[in-house]
Amino acid sequence: MIKLYEKGAYVLNGTEVIDEREATQEMLQSKTKGACSKEEAAKNTLAYGILKAHNTSGNMDKLKIKFDKLTSHDITFVGIIQTARASGLEKFPVPYVLTNCHNSLCAVGGTINEDDHMFGLSCAKKYGGIYVPPHQAVIHQFAREMLAGGGRMILGSDSHTRYGALGTMAIGEGGPELVKQLLSKTYDINMPGVIGVCLTGEPVKGVGPQDIALAVIGAVFEKGYVNNKVMEFFGDGVGKLSVDYRIGIDVMTTETTCLSSIWITDSKVKEFYEIHNRAEDYKELALEEVVYYDGLIHVDLSQVKPMIAMPFHPSNVYTIDELNANLYDVLAEVEKKASVSLDNNKIKYSLQDKVRNNRLYVDQGVIAGCAGGGFENICDATDILKGKYIGVDEFSLSVYPASQPIFMELVRNGSVASLMETGATIRTAFCGPCFGAGDVPSNNSFSIRHTTRNFPNREGSKVTNGQIASVALMDARSIAATAANKGYLTSAENIDTDFLKPRYFFDSKIYDNRVYNGTGNPQTETEIKFGPGIVDWPAMSGLTDHMILKVVSVIKDPVTTTDELIPSGETSSYRSNPLGLAEFTLSRKDPAYVGRAKEVQKAEKARIHGEDILAANNELKEVYEEIQKAFALDPENTEIGSVIYAVKPGDGSAREQAASCQKVLGGLANIAKGYATKRYRSNLINWGMLPFLLKEEIPFENGDYLFIRDIKKAVAEKNNEIKAYVVGKAMKEFTLGLGELTEDERDIIDKGCLINYYRNEK
Repeated sequence: MIKLYEKGAYVLNGTEVIDEREATQEMLQSKTKGACSKEEAAKNTLAYGILKAHNTSGNMDKLKIKFDKLTSHDITFVGIIQTARASGLEKFPVPYVLTNCHNSLCAVGGTINEDDHMFGLSCAKKYGGIYVPPHQAVIHQFAREMLAGGGRMILGSDSHTRYGALGTMAIGEGGPELVKQLLSKTYDINMPGVIGVCLTGEPVKGVGPQDIALAVIGAVFEKGYVNNKVMEFFGDGVGKLSVDYRIGIDVMTTETTCLSSIWITDSKVKEFYEIHNRAEDYKELALEEVVYYDGLIHVDLSQVKPMIAMPFHPSNVYTIDELNANLYDVLAEVEKKASVSLDNNKIKYSLQDKVRNNRLYVDQGVIAGCAGGGFENICDATDILKGKYIGVDEFSLSVYPASQPIFMELVRNGSVASLMETGATIRTAFCGPCFGAGDVPSNNSFSIRHTTRNFPNREGSKVTNGQIASVALMDARSIAATAANKGYLTSAENIDTDFLKPRYFFDSKIYDNRVYNGTGNPQTETEIKFGPGIVDWPAMSGLTDHMILKVVSVIKDPVTTTDELIPSGETSSYRSNPLGLAEFTLSRKDPAYVGRAKEVQKAEKARIHGEDILAANNELKEVYEEIQKAFALDPENTEIGSVIYAVKPGDGSAREQAASCQKVLGGLANIAKGYATKRYRSNLINWGMLPFLLKEEIPFENGDYLFIRDIKKAVAEKNNEIKAYVVGKAMKEFTLGLGELTEDERDIIDKGCLINYYRNEK
């Protein structure tokens, strides 16, 4: 079904794959028009060509990328614009789209949500941007319909910024990286590796794009096979897939932890642009005669079965048939894994009690968002459900079309009426089911969703409050098959259905009549509208010579998600108030974290104001005395802050708040064995936090103090190995690493955050 090549691979004429270990120059030359070295063949990837066209450094090993367009949603755009304004923003230098698809249905926080929307509209007017009102489209569907273009690059402040199936390299990053683009700076990375994804065969009836995506995620995630690399899709199988189908696979590449994706394009992609009245944005992307990839994934589409990603990660995959055939064994295995993810002895988590008459009963189905809410997904689900109904028991079904144009066409072709007859409810475009703010299940419920993630609490429950629900990811077709069987888990492959495949007609008038487009026409006299919940960033100090860190949280899970660092859902209503949102930091993983961090922060504030920080803090007094015995401590040049340890933090969302909330609570660093994603590490750096690496066993415990001498000097002199000491344990010495940092990143850390860096630059 899926084969991973241990080393690299050559691809000849767009189809023939040759393992690097078996390839010789004589062989390659005999099959092509001429010799081509490995280095030259690596430059023939689609990704290399697009990156080269957008690189401003003149050095393809050290890229400085300028993007064609930017996009953000209403969890992130307020903070981004506030940061850019504090750093000298005058106008948006490239098209920048502000969508309102994340909190448009949240009622938490009074006027907060609509205040942020009005802030976004006024900024779009003042700085020359595009504003998409609530309920019009989820961020990525609008980008597909209105922004993507062949050979272009788009940067978005959402991790699922993926438009590779349309010939666009798109990257999801934390907000500060968009701030850099808004200030006409660059996105600086080393040239990423490129992993080929060769698709052959054709999916069997009932298998949808989510099934293909989950199969790939299951094969590569744990191995880190594509981590921070670009996935490049090609092969005869691509032409067998509709564009909607390709998009459905592509959007889920985020869950592999890759950096971006790109696909070959063809007449079907050309037709997509024509349907959306943008024929000029199509560009044919085809492979050169000889291409070298750093790794290769071969996917036989015909062998993929309907899949299910069980709680609590998209890589926890089984075929639906396998689950149904070994029900109790698989459920017991999932429960065992879940106990590690939840790490909460007060919660009794069980899935085996969902078994009725030896069949798995599901409480809820959801088809939604950038992954599930596409036209073809919903039409196929409609065909499966036609003439059936979902029943009057616990099971419910909700469907969220990804945009108003899709919704309109589903109304016109009768799909909405057919779905409503089954008992399903139809909603407007909203990302809520993807991040815990819509269709939150009841306690102990089990939900199946065609959305992007199924992390703990991602559906909206709160483990720390004794609530627990869970999500399994499935394709819309198998969700519909399950709904047709009134909640009993069913593979769509086992349903006899004729898929009608109605043609899609895009109605641009919906956007023409409602979306504000001020690109290239900033109205500088516009007054920005600030609601009372929109609060400026607090002042942040720069790096001092030395550093005292108190360990305030130790997380030993194999991977820590962004949602565990800063919960999504209702907490996101405070996204525009840095201090208000910070109160929720680690609340679902380590509820005592905020209190511990604040205690440390009190000492630092007292130090800054010249107060006697030792008089009322015996613990810190002892720490100072221990350090003084070993070193001549200079209190004025020794910052006091907090630090968390996690094995591998940052999987999942691009939300910068995972880092900024730690910083506004006095966090100065993270210590980790490794960082799950580049974007989380970048968020730490952009908020002036040190992304320490610790390869050895942790020599400290939660509550210990650490002393790092000459840290400012170490950052400036590019010292990767930094000596640190556990205070009170005979000043036990250990070594921290920093990994590779650019000159700008070192300067940002030195200044204390990106805002300070740009203020200093002015």
